[in-house]
Amino acid sequence: MDRLDPDLRIDIRGRVRDHGARQLAIARLRAPSDWEGSLRRAIAAERSARPLLMSSRDVRLFLESFALFFTATIMFLL
Repeated sequence: MDRLDPDLRIDIRGRVRDHGARQLAIARLRAPSDWEGSLRRAIAAERSARPLLMSSRDVRLFLESFALFFTATIMFLL
């Protein structure tokens, strides 16, 4: 194979399948023994009740919006 043949088709399905099997084996080795319980606890923590208006993202969005509105108002009045 000294030259590249443009009509040559390389079948990589076997390599992709083997790679997927290796990735699955690695994921299984890294998973905790009680992975279902761990997953349920993580989901429950994510869904836990948060303060309605006092999350940090909401406060930051409010402050940024207020600053933009205030700046636009001042520019309009000037």
